[in-house]
Amino acid sequence: MISTEAIFTKGDLMRHVTVMSLSSSLGIMAIYIVDLCDIFFISLLGEKQMAAAAGFASTIMFYVSAVSIGVSVAAGTLVATALGSDDRDRAREIAASCSALSVLICIALPAVMLIFVEELLGLVGATGEVAVLAKEYLWITLPASLFSGLSMVAVAALRSDGQAKWSMYPALAGAAVNLVMDPLLIFGLGLGLQGAAIATVFARLATLSVAFYAAAGQRSLYVWPDAEMIAKHLRLILHYTGPGIFASLAGPVAMSILTRYMAGFGHEAVAGAAVLGRLYPVVFSVVNALSGSMGPIVGQNFAADRIDRVREAFVSGLKFLAIYVALAGVFLFLLRENLADAFGLTGQSRDLLYLFCGPLAIVAFFNGSIFVANAVFTNTGRPHLPVWLSWARSTLGVLPFAHVGGYLMGPGGVLFGVTVGGAVFSLIAVVLSFRLISRSAAARAPAFQTKIGTTPQEIIHHGGAWET
Repeated sequence: MISTEAIFTKGDLMRHVTVMSLSSSLGIMAIYIVDLCDIFFISLLGEKQMAAAAGFASTIMFYVSAVSIGVSVAAGTLVATALGSDDRDRAREIAASCSALSVLICIALPAVMLIFVEELLGLVGATGEVAVLAKEYLWITLPASLFSGLSMVAVAALRSDGQAKWSMYPALAGAAVNLVMDPLLIFGLGLGLQGAAIATVFARLATLSVAFYAAAGQRSLYVWPDAEMIAKHLRLILHYTGPGIFASLAGPVAMSILTRYMAGFGHEAVAGAAVLGRLYPVVFSVVNALSGSMGPIVGQNFAADRIDRVREAFVSGLKFLAIYVALAGVFLFLLRENLADAFGLTGQSRDLLYLFCGPLAIVAFFNGSIFVANAVFTNTGRPHLPVWLSWARSTLGVLPFAHVGGYLMGPGGVLFGVTVGGAVFSLIAVVLSFRLISRSAAARAPAFQTKIGTTPQEIIHHGGAWET
């Protein structure tokens, strides 16, 4: 028999945060370990242009991933809220409806991007043979975005159901497939960068298979969607999906800005940034998992009107983040030379890695605190706050700082500038979170102001037509 209990409304919150973050991060880490291995295997070919092409392609692919993340944020938030109010049937309908929306988006968006792929690569600074290689990579991987989009929704539903272990198994399965296929296709069949792209497609299909087996088969978190069901929930889903997508797109914009600046310093700088772009999410996968893992904890307690536990969860998230970043920073510093040698980094590429494995590791704390804050905003009925905060951080917190840093110190200065910008917006996010939680405690969850009522339960049972 499947338990319907909202498990996060009871027990030690630090333990919940730790278990959910670590287990969720294993799945995320598995995905990014594969990406890191792609770059590692490509670096063994001794061609910096291939590594640079992978970096440019990843920047473009990040846009589709961001949109899928936005849909999964809506799924995770609404499923957690429904479960917190003991309405499992509604949770299943929402998960199925979000999946249907994901299918539509992940077919339409990659199709449009492939039409304009040359222009998109030009915008991020890819030229010549590097642009040709990146284009070939994208033509293979972008159509497979459908698999990853559906997987994200399924995993978000599993996390909201408190299934920490099952939520990581899909990514582990994909990682295993990719780690086998990568060397086979890149070296065994001599396909090079195209081999890495094909391996990614197989990995995404494996991830989707396990995610649906867990969510639909093991936990019964899905029903078969129909037009009437989707129409019933669409307004509520879009209320969260729209802001979620818009907020998630801020990340690719920031990445595009950084890639464009690095392109001005040559392919070596881009190749180094590509390594960092894959090393960071592996080492700091726990940080990247915080928003998704904190969301169900905050959502269930807010829906249960436990504002005291919402505050405690937020503080526990920040404490956990600080401890993890400190330990990971020491780990990176001790292994910086070995990492640089393993990827064959020299010159500017090596300098960038050394900076990342030194003082700039602290940027993970700034990023993570924003993720934790966004989980609070989204799951207490303020889904538009992460939009404005994320875009401000990815534009005002990146462009001027990267420009000044690059002008004064070269490619390393670009990274320094972005770190300073992250510190500024991290402080803003934390202050706003505490203010929102305090207001919610004083007014008994004022974030959910609806035409029907003021409690989370009324929102769930009447479709959530709230005004903020």
